Amino acid sequence: MAGHSKWKNIQHRKGRQDAKKSKAFTKVAKEIIIAAKGGGDPVANSRLRAAIAAAKAVNLPKDKIETAIKKGTGELAGGDIFELVYEGYGPGGIAFLIEVATDNKNRTVAEVRHILTKSGGSMGEAGCVGWMFDKKGVLTFPKEAYSEDQLMEIGLEAGCDDVIDEGDSWAVHVDPSSFEDVKVAFEQAGVTAESVELASVPQNTIEVDAEIGKKLLRLVDALEENDDVQNVFANFDLPDEVLAEMED
Repeated sequence: MAGHSKWKNIQHRKGRQDAKKSKAFTKVAKEIIIAAKGGGDPVANSRLRAAIAAAKAVNLPKDKIETAIKKGTGELAGGDIFELVYEGYGPGGIAFLIEVATDNKNRTVAEVRHILTKSGGSMGEAGCVGWMFDKKGVLTFPKEAYSEDQLMEIGLEAGCDDVIDEGDSWAVHVDPSSFEDVKVAFEQAGVTAESVELASVPQNTIEVDAEIGKKLLRLVDALEENDDVQNVFANFDLPDEVLAEMED
C-alpha cells in the first residue's frame, strides 16, 4: 500500500489545485445531479449528502446546489447526465480507471480516447483493468490533529478496514457497505476528516522511473482538464524525485 499512499497524495494535491478552477463547479454540480437521481433528500441519500459537502468545499453557491438537486430529481430540465467508467492504459502500461459524467457519450468517449492516445496510452475494453482496483470509502485526517491510535479506536469499532500512513495524513479505508456508519462514528466523536470520498484503490502499484512518471502526470492533468471527467485512478508509484518536484 506504500504506492497507494503516494497516489493519494497526488490526488489531494491535484484536488486542491482543481478547486481553484472554474471547472470544479461543473464537476461538483454534475455529481449532485447524479446523486439526486437516487432521491432529493440528503438525509436519506448518503451519496447526495457527500456530493453537497464536496460542493460546499469548493464554494458552489447554495442556489446552484439547489438547482442541481432539482435537475437530478427531474423537477428541472438538464438532468440527462450519464455516469460511466472508462478503462485503459497510460505510458508504461499503467492501468487507468476514468470516471465520467456526461450528457453526450459519443463526445466524451472520443475525447478520452484522444487524450489517452496522444499521451502514449490507449483505451481498453470494459473490464480490462477494473479487476485491479477495489472500491473503498476513504476518509483522510491530518496527522497534526489526530493519532493513529485515536483513529483506530473509533474506526475499528465502527467497521473500518485499516488506517494507512500517507505521509502528512492518515487514510481510513472502509468497505462501501460500512462507509456511512464509519463517517457517522467519526462525526459523533468530534473527529473531522479533511476529505471523504468513494475511491477505486489499486490492489498493487507499479513503480515507474522519472521519465514515465512525468508522462503519467501530464496524462492525469489532461484527463482532469476535461469537463466530463470526474475522477481519475491509476496504479503507478512515483519516484521520490518526481514527488519532490511536485512539492516545489
